[in-house]
Amino acid sequence: MTDYENLTVDHDDGVATVTLDSTAGRNSLTLEMADELIAVAADLGEDQETRCIVLTHEGQFFGSGADLAQLEGDDSDAARLRQLAGRAHEAVIQFQQTETPVVGAVNGIAAGIGFSLALMPDLLILGEDTTLRFAYPGIGLTGDGGSTFFLPRLVGLRNAKEIVLRDEPIGPEEAVDLGLATEVVPSEEFDDHVADLAADLASGPTHALGTASRLLTQSYERGLESHLAAETDAIAKAARTEDYERGLGAFFGEDDPEFVGY
Repeated sequence: MTDYENLTVDHDDGVATVTLDSTAGRNSLTLEMADELIAVAADLGEDQETRCIVLTHEGQFFGSGADLAQLEGDDSDAARLRQLAGRAHEAVIQFQQTETPVVGAVNGIAAGIGFSLALMPDLLILGEDTTLRFAYPGIGLTGDGGSTFFLPRLVGLRNAKEIVLRDEPIGPEEAVDLGLATEVVPSEEFDDHVADLAADLASGPTHALGTASRLLTQSYERGLESHLAAETDAIAKAARTEDYERGLGAFFGEDDPEFVGY
């Protein structure tokens, strides 16, 4: 198992919990952390025993943005930000390419690229102590980490523009109302609820679940004909899985299927 400096990975009965714990303050994103996110997403995506990924955090911050201490305040920052954004974007792509459900679990502050990474999972569970904020305008920047991609898809274009232009903190209940998050859970129940949800997803036909979720995201980028072709390819691929055989057998039997995730 790979050792990481900026995150930990725990495995429990098909659930891989990735806990962000940056060596920089307030869980801010460094280049090293971005590289580790790329590596862990690629590793988990290839691991048949991983049937659900939980992305969460240590401490008060899910993520506070980029590590500004790495910036110099001069013309060289453009190159540094381009490099950091590029690595962070590769991590987002890796997570989006997994055929595994991804659950975000945030009970703290998610701002800047922390906000962006919170939008990426298939389901986002918030604790009562959560605050979400776009935050980029505060330092005169425009957004990265997929925020301007996922935001309008989650809340609609008008709401997305309001969130970006007003740049105000968003509490957990408002986040659910807007469509940014799935649900709010009391802080004392948060860890158990996330664990139960992840275990429930991990017991399902996770290849089918993950692929169906990716199809939903990709539907915005395709015309009808090309998307129907992608659906055809996906369902044909799913029909070659062990889960399909088990599900079909159970459909004509009396017992619930015992899915294995492949």
